[in-house]
Amino acid sequence: MNKIIYEHVEASALPDSLRGSLPAGARVRVTIEEEAPPKSLSFAELRNQIESMKAARDFQPVHPDEAVRRIRALRDEWDD
Repeated sequence: MNKIIYEHVEASALPDSLRGSLPAGARVRVTIEEEAPPKSLSFAELRNQIESMKAARDFQPVHPDEAVRRIRALRDEWDD
């Protein structure tokens, strides 16, 4: 993993988004590190996670007609 360190940098040399509330004359250390790429899951791992989430929240499948009815009822609340 790559890492770059800059010592004794004036805060005024930093972009505003990084400088924050530091005074312009302050000296800072800037460390730049490459983030590790996110771990990709295998299909089996992803499926296991989905199944465990469903079990944890007591997942109950809904018929598409019922889902449409619920969505229309929510939408119609805004018309009142």
